[in-house]
Amino acid sequence: MTQLPALAIDALAIDAIAGFDGSIAVFLPADGKLDQGARRVNRLTRGALARFAESDAFGKLKPGESTELAWPAGLVASSILVVRLEAKPDTEALRKAGAALGKARGKKDVLALAGARKGLGDLLLGALLRSYAFKECRSGEAAEPEAGAIRVMVTNPEALEAQMNAVRAVAEGVYFTRDLVNLPANRLTTEDFANRLAALGDLGLEVEVLEEDRLAELGMGMLLGVGHGSESPSKVVVMRWNGGGKEAPLALVGKGVVFDTGGISIKPAAGMEDMTMDMGGAGVVAGVMKTLALRKAAANVVGLVGLVENMPDGRAQRPGDIVTSMKGDTVEVINTDAEGRLVLGDVMWYAQERFKPSGMVDLATLTGAIIVALGHDNAGVFSNDDAFANGFLAAAKAEGEGAWRMPIGPNYAELLKSEKADVKNVGTRWGGAVTAAEFLHRFVKDDTPWIHLDIAGVAQPAKPPAWAPKGASGWGVMALDRMIRDRFEG
Repeated sequence: MTQLPALAIDALAIDAIAGFDGSIAVFLPADGKLDQGARRVNRLTRGALARFAESDAFGKLKPGESTELAWPAGLVASSILVVRLEAKPDTEALRKAGAALGKARGKKDVLALAGARKGLGDLLLGALLRSYAFKECRSGEAAEPEAGAIRVMVTNPEALEAQMNAVRAVAEGVYFTRDLVNLPANRLTTEDFANRLAALGDLGLEVEVLEEDRLAELGMGMLLGVGHGSESPSKVVVMRWNGGGKEAPLALVGKGVVFDTGGISIKPAAGMEDMTMDMGGAGVVAGVMKTLALRKAAANVVGLVGLVENMPDGRAQRPGDIVTSMKGDTVEVINTDAEGRLVLGDVMWYAQERFKPSGMVDLATLTGAIIVALGHDNAGVFSNDDAFANGFLAAAKAEGEGAWRMPIGPNYAELLKSEKADVKNVGTRWGGAVTAAEFLHRFVKDDTPWIHLDIAGVAQPAKPPAWAPKGASGWGVMALDRMIRDRFEG
């Protein structure tokens, strides 16, 4: 799996600046005022930094944005990265500034002269997140050379280092999610996925893998029906973090369709290769659980993922089939490409039956309809509990991860009525993301606060956010970790 880049936190040593071989980053507010480190860079470059701070080019930079000054005279460094950052920046600006460091890393180190700035934990998180590069499937010959380290000089290195366990834990969780989502289906089979999750037991998680015979005993007919056409066995993986007291756990449930052809209702060929990311919900759950274990979270959380592959085959589920859920409801399968809700419904019911959670959040790359509604900037948030939903929305906003509340209601549920079974797995053409949420709502007990996150547009966005390269974003790890810290710890 992808490793975090080397990160060194040192005391500010201005005499070392002149001989540093790499890229040097300085942070300037809108008025161009230079701090101690920037003043030394300015002196060594004979005033070049101050002249740039007075230029129109610097004036056009937005908070967190940067410009590179290449091959500065008076320095061994190959470039100076000038980052616009106010004295009291917000989280978004800090992470964007950090992302500029991560992006600037070349074969050599990048040195950030951060001095006494506030919020450096967020800045370094941005640097770590943007430094991610997926190389697991490259051969040795094709792989890019290892990039340099991130170095930061500050006036109080001990205080910054004290924050870094939590920062590294979040970054590790995001990296884990990105790796899982980026992996192709021939490398991330249901078996391999389960093995990677089982390895999290080394961090203190209790991990249990439920195989097909156990799922059949439990009556998970919806989930098992999705995987009938695949050679890869369907599984449910349960990950428990018991860091709190005796309180009921929060349950996180993820859709883990390692590849989705659409089954018999097969998808068009164009773009089908992107369906390697249809396990994105399970990937986020895995990343959050890893983060909680690494930072020793003082909360009880259980993560459950349903791992299946949706393939066409002589044994595959057909349109018109009627399956029975673990809850006992019968479901008429109108479209085999609406499979994620079948997987989630059974796992959600199991989570409630076994763990009696204080709340439940499910995540899935569930519908194209949510992308039509919200694009790639926001996940859809559906909930039966306003306080729970608002808590998540506040956490997502604080972490800069886009999320937007969507409606649910009985009129949408009416669209799922079946003449042959208790319910259909799809409604009409209209409100597709909402009827999908209402299908899931059917498998939520009345006393369970619940949030459904449709992450189809944000798991692998067309335009990556500032803190991520192209590919899997890892969206949701930071927001859910923040919500757990704010609402379920202490």
